[in-house]
Amino acid sequence: MAERGVRVSDPRVMRALSHPARIEIVEYLNDSGASVTATECASMVGLSPSATSYHLRELAKYGLVEQAPSRGDGRERRWRSVAAGLRIDPDMDEPAANAAARALVELYLHRDLERARDWFSRMEREPEEWKQVGTLRGSRLLITPGELTELIEKITELVDPYQIRERQESAPEGARRVAFNVAAFPEAEKA
Repeated sequence: MAERGVRVSDPRVMRALSHPARIEIVEYLNDSGASVTATECASMVGLSPSATSYHLRELAKYGLVEQAPSRGDGRERRWRSVAAGLRIDPDMDEPAANAAARALVELYLHRDLERARDWFSRMEREPEEWKQVGTLRGSRLLITPGELTELIEKITELVDPYQIRERQESAPEGARRVAFNVAAFPEAEKA
């Protein structure tokens, strides 16, 4: 399976990313491929331009974003993503990496749970066509590591053509951003 995005394994980088505004900034830049100023980004994350500028500099220090070419006279500082995504991949034998990864995963899971709660709170106001397709589905599988790898590869292959960054210029009318999450992990063995 081809690896997507920047590999994040350093606990310092995971800790630097472990802030809701920083995750939003990186996600927006990764999704859009856009270059933005701190002021443009500030309205998106609900912070002041100076606070957003600080977060962008910190993200750049750890290689998660980079300075983009200026569009004008060079006085404005623009920022862009370094890749289309991130892969959180800690060294599981390193306690500091495990702790940083757990904190980062907690932040992502909290954000995704809030997105799901938001969907269910507004679902009755959504157009019928979206009510019918929005779903929260869980399955419990009996599967080998090789079969799970194959399943994840197939899901990735199905999802990739719909990635925002690749499709934003050519999406059909009526297309909306959709949060699509896949979590696959073995359950604890029962005693």
